[in-house]
Formats: sequence, C-alpha cells, structure tokens
Amino acid sequence: MPEQQLTITQVAELISSVSQASQNAQARRTGLLAGEWYSTEDVAALIGVDPSSLRRWRTSTPMQGPPFVRLTSRITVYSVPDVQAWLESRRIVPGEAA
Repeated sequence: MPEQQLTITQVAELISSVSQASQNAQARRTGLLAGEWYSTEDVAALIGVDPSSLRRWRTSTPMQGPPFVRLTSRITVYSVPDVQAWLESRRIVPGEAA
C-alpha cells in the first residue's frame, strides 16, 4: 500500500481537530463536576411536564428526555448544560424546518 503524504495544512488541521476534541472532552469532565444540577422536579417545572413524565421517559425503551445521572435508586439529577443542549436539539424554528 503506497504511503500517503500530508500537506502542512492537513497536518495543522489534524492537530487542531485533535486538540479541540481533547479540550471538549476535558470540558465535559470538569463541567459535570463543577456545574449546576437540576432535580427531576426542577426539570419538570422548567419544561412544563409532570415529574412522572421524566421518570417514565428515563425507563422507556429507547430512553427519552435529557441526559441524567442516577446517584442512587431514589436520586436522579440533570446537569444544566445537558438540559440546555437537549432543549436546543429539540428546538424547531418555523420557516427553517425542512
């Protein structure tokens, strides 16, 4: 198999993408530890559903709702950035929807 040569630009882009991926992974790790948290009741109030809906979404197959962390069998929390990202992923802008 012939050896492929990379240009300086391609090497720079590769280094940049690896660096960005590393920074993103680090931000996710520290974000969960240093971030704010919502309870099930908090998230339910924010999105206007009953807390039982979130509990049902967590146990449905496939799972639905925002990402969560189950600390114990009775305590589940949601990181603020995860809830925001989940809401943004479900956002529909009229006129832009295809």
